[in-house]
Amino acid sequence: MMARGLAFGVLLLGLLSVLAGCAETEFAVHNAKRLQTPEPAPSRPGDYKVGRPYQIANVWYYPREDYAYDETGIASWYGPGFHGKSTANGEVYDQNAMTAAHRTLPMPSMVQVTNLENGRSVKVRINDRGPFAHGRIIDLSKRAAELLGFMKQGTAKVRVQILEIESRQAALEAGAGEAVTGTVPQAAPVESVSVQELPPIGAASPEPAAAPTGATETAAAPTAGVSEPAPLRTASLTMPEPVVTQERVRPTSIFVQAGAFSQVANAVRLRARLSSLGNVQIAKALVGDTNFYRVRLGPMPNVDQADRTLELLLRNGYNDARVVVD
Repeated sequence: MMARGLAFGVLLLGLLSVLAGCAETEFAVHNAKRLQTPEPAPSRPGDYKVGRPYQIANVWYYPREDYAYDETGIASWYGPGFHGKSTANGEVYDQNAMTAAHRTLPMPSMVQVTNLENGRSVKVRINDRGPFAHGRIIDLSKRAAELLGFMKQGTAKVRVQILEIESRQAALEAGAGEAVTGTVPQAAPVESVSVQELPPIGAASPEPAAAPTGATETAAAPTAGVSEPAPLRTASLTMPEPVVTQERVRPTSIFVQAGAFSQVANAVRLRARLSSLGNVQIAKALVGDTNFYRVRLGPMPNVDQADRTLELLLRNGYNDARVVVD
């Protein structure tokens, strides 16, 4: 009995040894395969894209090249729900990169966005379409909204200006061809970036006398303990750096513009029709060689009230109505 028990023990130990060897071999093969799996290829630069006119919620948008673009309005931002997804021109959206969505500018384009409430200003790359919420003129990445100081509140009054030379360079890199590139000067040497302490949100903008012209601040480090997604790899050659400049800004107000006319009589008639909605005024503006008469409601006390007024006008057929900042 002892001999049989001893033989069984030896056999069991041998079997366990064989199984352990098989497990080690399988583990080694699995890890070898895992180590041989290539890293995902970097995202290629997106295509140059202007696009055809399109309609969203009964409002038509007309994409076009506009190297004189300069508009004020309300900005919003988008982030986690779109992180890692394709943008409208085939790039990969990275909420930590300096990018934005615009409804009509070519993709890619480069624009300067200035927060008219605190004077902070950044450069971003337009590589997506949107925003499609009425009353917004640009949808910024999470990082751009952080640097401009409005991520928590969600919206801000902004000025958006296209950067012609940088936009033409971005178009050239995206394969736009000679039709839009024109003469693209060589990029200027990168200057050193100085650090400037910016005021808290809501505080008055500092006088720039003590700082040299063009003084900038580097991006603030994330709050300790907050987990941020790793930046996505991109093959873009013209992604702006997360640098904030401080601009001098003047007080502004929010209006809802119901329409603009070259004939003052048309503006007067519309003002009369809308008089029951509150304060309606006619603002004269020279665009090129033509005087336009803009019918505006306001000033609005806040963005929410402007949104409600805009939706009311749109529901009643005023499809050219929009929120403006002046």
